[in-house]
Amino acid sequence: MTVEHILIAVPARDEEATLAECLRSIEAARRAIEVPSSVVVVLDSCTDASADIVRGFDGVLAIDRDHGNVGRSRHDAVLTGLAAVEAAPSCTWIAFTDADSSVPRHWLREHLRAARAGDAYVGAVVPRLADLDEARRQAWQLTHPPGATLGHVHGANLGLRAAAYLRVGGFLPLYVGEDVDLVSRLRAARAAIVESEHHPVTTSSRLVGRAPRGYAAYLEGLTT
Repeated sequence: MTVEHILIAVPARDEEATLAECLRSIEAARRAIEVPSSVVVVLDSCTDASADIVRGFDGVLAIDRDHGNVGRSRHDAVLTGLAAVEAAPSCTWIAFTDADSSVPRHWLREHLRAARAGDAYVGAVVPRLADLDEARRQAWQLTHPPGATLGHVHGANLGLRAAAYLRVGGFLPLYVGEDVDLVSRLRAARAAIVESEHHPVTTSSRLVGRAPRGYAAYLEGLTT
């Protein structure tokens, strides 16, 4: 089914160091497609300059929340964004990434390709390898040959049709694993899910993250 609008949802919690780069990369990805798009950033419990950074970007809607919960933040981004979109949910695609991540120029093109083939998209995520110490960088490279990321769900590179999102109830208020949980419910609902390693999103290599047992914990444990 045709995609008439793409809603890009970004949760942020004290990400002033990376948020501007994230939003610049999203701007470039939006310019690379002809489909209309919008961006919603959820400033969740931010105490830094994240709000000031978002104000420097035209056409980006920021909403303030005090959840301290990524599942609720992602869900609020979707509800706020959909309320402003004229396209029907069946013709609206939601693309998720994170404020500590940078998307490639053809990121949204890849999401649109997936939308032509299915209801949802599970894309690849790679850490900023240059920021990892040598031992973890080697460990990551050894454990990630081509195809290794397929099947791994990351909120930093996830997409689905709005109708499918609403049908399964959207993100639950989970502190971690909200992305895996959503895809699990999509699979249970027999949604057609496209997986790809093309045009991966680059994400932070920090070893202490915002969510327990998240990607930072995974990177920290690479050498154990």
